Amino acid sequence: MKEKIISKASELFLKLGFKSVTMDDIAGEMCISKKTIYKYFCNKEVLIEESTSLVHTQVHQIIDSIVAKNHNAIHENFEIREMFCEMFKNNIDSSPIYQLKKHYPEIYHNIMSQEIDLCSQWFRDNIAKGIEQNLYRADLNVEVYVKFYYILIFHINENTVSEKEAQSIELEALEYHTRAMATAEGIVELEKQLKKFTT
Repeated sequence: MKEKIISKASELFLKLGFKSVTMDDIAGEMCISKKTIYKYFCNKEVLIEESTSLVHTQVHQIIDSIVAKNHNAIHENFEIREMFCEMFKNNIDSSPIYQLKKHYPEIYHNIMSQEIDLCSQWFRDNIAKGIEQNLYRADLNVEVYVKFYYILIFHINENTVSEKEAQSIELEALEYHTRAMATAEGIVELEKQLKKFTT
């Protein structure tokens, strides 16, 4: 039952926002009593912590599955961005990350400290792959570009209220990031991906 509550809560938090969803809403959606939820979670904050942890795990499992498909480095980045768009497609009015930072800053900082480490490693691996495939320049300072990109992405998500707007800016950031690193061959692949994912 605990896992079912976390799963339903995660779904509602991402769809309607961390602030607006109440324990009553979750109980109503599941056709259980609020008392049953409190049997497993002493308050809403604990449930949010568990829910964000679940989403964090799911996101990284999906990223791993995309990486395992062995697309080229630029295609891989676009696939992952598409996955995030799909994941948050029902929440175009309010960015979940923005809400989490605004209303539950401690939970936000805990999850972000893990995210930065994991995302930095993924960005690092992607750049190494792109250099190997001659899509990114061999003379890149990889650590600097990793830092540039995660500052860009996290800044967008932390400071953009609308999820729809955040996704639009993220696409611009991905193009900016890729063009800054790309070889002539990489630019051709970038244009191909932009055409595919923006039409």
